[in-house]
Amino acid sequence: MPKIALITGATSGIGEACAHQFAKEGYRLILLARREERLEQIAGNLADKYAAHVIYRVADVRNKLQVEAALDSLDAEDRMVDVLVNNAGLSQGLDPIDRGNTDDWENMIDTNVKGLLYVSRIVSAWMAENKRGHIINIGSIAGKEVYPNGNVYCATKHAVDALSKGMRIDLLPHGIRVTVIQPGMVETEFSIVRFKGDEEKAKKVYEGLEPLLADDIADAVWYAASRPAHVNINDLLIMPAAQATATIVNRK
Repeated sequence: MPKIALITGATSGIGEACAHQFAKEGYRLILLARREERLEQIAGNLADKYAAHVIYRVADVRNKLQVEAALDSLDAEDRMVDVLVNNAGLSQGLDPIDRGNTDDWENMIDTNVKGLLYVSRIVSAWMAENKRGHIINIGSIAGKEVYPNGNVYCATKHAVDALSKGMRIDLLPHGIRVTVIQPGMVETEFSIVRFKGDEEKAKKVYEGLEPLLADDIADAVWYAASRPAHVNINDLLIMPAAQATATIVNRK
């Protein structure tokens, strides 16, 4: 039976790129995201391109009941998950702490931290029962550094970094590997979401430099997932060549 990868936030960017990468490698896929029409379209594309077996579930990771219902609906065979890619995440706003939008704060905390936990709690229990598995969390350079006006977003990604370390300790007796991939600037929907649909503002983030692409991160995810069973990539920080730190970049 082919291995199974469960990917959250699978309808765009890094999540969609990971879906293509694992489908190409012959995995069965379980895709979890909010946008049903996009899920259906991507599932069809993967089936056509790679003859992949794809099932999908519609759920917002912020909603614990939706996550539970979506995952509980999987049958016993589909619960034999080999790789969980916790990709769903976002940033909203770029305000100093004293002028922060509390709705933005809640959205980031609910998605980046609580959403990751809701999914991981269920899937890690399956993996513990199966005595195998690999959890790959998508973090950020913001989980390593704090930058001006990044306050709450940076805090959520620091939480992802800490949770990855905690998971690695707690799940060690069950033979479950845990990796965190920490990208720098990746050109996806990230900045469009951060600036709430303002595409002009989002474009300026990547102006004058060559950022990472979603495929670059999917390649790193696959590298971690494809190591021999006795090898674990704990933490992988990936930056575009034009970026030295979270805020220092070389623009031409």
